[in-house]
Amino acid sequence: MIKIAEALPPTPSMLWTLSKQCGIDYAVGGLPYGEAFNGTDGACDYLPLLRMKQRYEEAGFALEVIEARPPLNLAKRGLPGRDAEIDVACTLIENMGRLKIPVWCYEWMTDFNWMRTSTTTPSRGGSVVTSYDNALMEGAPNTENGPISEEELWTNLEYFMKRIVPVAEKAGVKLAMHPDDPPRSPIRGVGRIMRTVENFQRLVDMIPSPVNGITMCQGNFTLMTDDLPSVIHQFGKQNKLFFVHFRDVIGTKDKFEESWHDAGKTDMTACMQAYKDIGFEGVLRPDHVPTVAGDSNENAGYSAFGRLYAIGYIRGLREVVYGQK
Repeated sequence: MIKIAEALPPTPSMLWTLSKQCGIDYAVGGLPYGEAFNGTDGACDYLPLLRMKQRYEEAGFALEVIEARPPLNLAKRGLPGRDAEIDVACTLIENMGRLKIPVWCYEWMTDFNWMRTSTTTPSRGGSVVTSYDNALMEGAPNTENGPISEEELWTNLEYFMKRIVPVAEKAGVKLAMHPDDPPRSPIRGVGRIMRTVENFQRLVDMIPSPVNGITMCQGNFTLMTDDLPSVIHQFGKQNKLFFVHFRDVIGTKDKFEESWHDAGKTDMTACMQAYKDIGFEGVLRPDHVPTVAGDSNENAGYSAFGRLYAIGYIRGLREVVYGQK
């Protein structure tokens, strides 16, 4: 049965307490920046990761996924210095293996991560959500690093994968590629390659390995296909589905807004059934949520109170589909 987790910051917060009160036993963690003693350890080194893992466990959470990356922009662009960046990523993977942290969620978004044109779009009952309208980006300048093509990104990704896949195989760590968000290309002159179902199949075929797989971020994949359950089956049958972001949107890849879990375009029950059908036993977490009354929109999509609704919705859906709590 799927494991419901929550993305929890590396240090205790109100969300830790609320998540535990909602029955969450699994954590998706970041990187422990600020954990170094006397400035001797980096965030990807063994001791900071150990202390972070211990802190989760002492609060009753098993750390199942690291969903943060050391700097990799030189690697993505194929620039001098990329090998040093990749060395740090390999160190992270090796230490995750030593600490039995089974999944690393990474991405190949260059120069910037997920992109929105609004973080205050009105939604149900006065809540607000994030949204994207590509028409508003047509006049946006290129990034300071300049354009980069999709084929250049594929070439650089293959170089990266050839370095990290053997390390991950030896460490026993699964590599779960996250989609580009939004899944369209280019944006600000920057190509985006992890944006179609076909491209994800290209990724897993590029370097065949039991550790080379994907993060099924539903909010992005549902903008790539009108039949998300079939895509879950496609990658599930190949044993390539390692981690799930359970969220939804309204619209298309060029113009969409995020939604409440019960109000988007996706058949969420069918998706949950698909996870059951493929025998997925990994981690699923709520992703972006609306900001509701009384909560802060400072970190749009990640307000604490909206996550409580998402956790309850997912737990209820799991109980219906699996027939057990």
